[in-house]
Order: sequence, then C-alpha cells, then structure tokens
Amino acid sequence: MLTYEDVKNNSAVRTYIQRADESLTALGYTEHSFAHVTAVAENAAYILSTLGYPERTVELAKIAGFLHDIGNLVNRVDHSQSGAVMAFRILDNMDCPPEEIATIVTAIGNHDEGTGMPVNAVAAALILADKSDVRRSRVRNPDMASFDIHDRVNYSVKRSVLKINEEHTLIKLKLSVDTKYGSVMDYFEIFMGRMLLCRKAAEKLGLQFKLMINEQQLI
Repeated sequence: MLTYEDVKNNSAVRTYIQRADESLTALGYTEHSFAHVTAVAENAAYILSTLGYPERTVELAKIAGFLHDIGNLVNRVDHSQSGAVMAFRILDNMDCPPEEIATIVTAIGNHDEGTGMPVNAVAAALILADKSDVRRSRVRNPDMASFDIHDRVNYSVKRSVLKINEEHTLIKLKLSVDTKYGSVMDYFEIFMGRMLLCRKAAEKLGLQFKLMINEQQLI
C-alpha cells in the first residue's frame, strides 16, 4: 500500500517539486518548495484526523498535499490541472490503486481558487491547508523596497495558526499581521477569492470558516 513517506522520498517527485519551485523563483513568486508542500500535507492531515476521518483517507490527503503544486513545473497557469495529470502518472507508476489515484488527482485538480471546488473531503482539506499557508519565510525577495503585494502579505504575517475548535464546528485561521509591511486591506485584496473557497471547503466538511486578523504595528 502506497504511503505518504513513499511519495515524499521518491527521487522523481522531489526533483519535480524542486524544479517547479525554481521556475516560480525565476518568475518572482513566493516559496512553493518542500517547506510549503510539507506544511500543506501536515495541515490537511490535521484537519481530517481531527474530524475523525479514516486513517487511509488522512494518508491520501497527505499525499495530495505533497504533490499538489508539481504542476508549476509545466506552467503557473492552470497548474492544478497540469499537476493532476502529472500526479496520475506518478501514482500509477507507483502501483497506487485506481480508486485512490482518483481521490488524490481530483483533489489536486480542484485546489486552485480560479477553477477549484471542494468536491470531496480530501479536496476540501487540501484547499484549507494550502490557502492557510501564509508566513514570512515564504518571501524570497531580499529587497523590501521592491516587494509586490504577495511579498507584503506574506512578510507581514508574524504568526499563523489553523485550528479546529473542540466541538468540531469551526475551523479558524488566526493571523498576527504587522502593518508596517502590509496592510489588512492588502491581505483581503489578494486573498478574498481564496477565503471564499476556504469557506466552501469548510462547509463541505461540516464546519464554519473564520478568519481572525490581529493587527500589530511595530515602532
């Protein structure tokens, strides 16, 4: 039975993720390498395990999380669809059962806010985990004077926590934002579409979605 560790340690998978991130680096995007995909895999697993989903479903969510951005190797445009096709071939070659390939590929193909939808639990968990990974360490531009809105939004976040409440009725993304680097309006301008998708994903899992922003201005 294919495991998350099998996929995580596969040399071809790691090459595709690394080279995809190199392409995004050249285009000026924030970090989409191993730190990001590992965080997404772990948060997707946290969401489904906390809600009591079967262990195997949790494992499939971790695999989907680790593979979800490999489509950037082809092009940033429509990368979720490209990634789904690539994941199909990778998983088929690793003798993953068709029904599990279908679940993973569907989740990857539906994780982008432009065309995605939380069509199943794994897709919903992937969406929430991916869109909530906002942090300062994702910014690679060393020149603050030339930060674009993506850089400002990520760099301004001092702390990010994704939590499900004890009653399993609410999933909350809590951010501490330093407005010295980016305004709260910057955040909403760039993430509104993502937050609407997160709300749909939360509803798919029987949850409400709540975004909490704590503004901090350092002097």
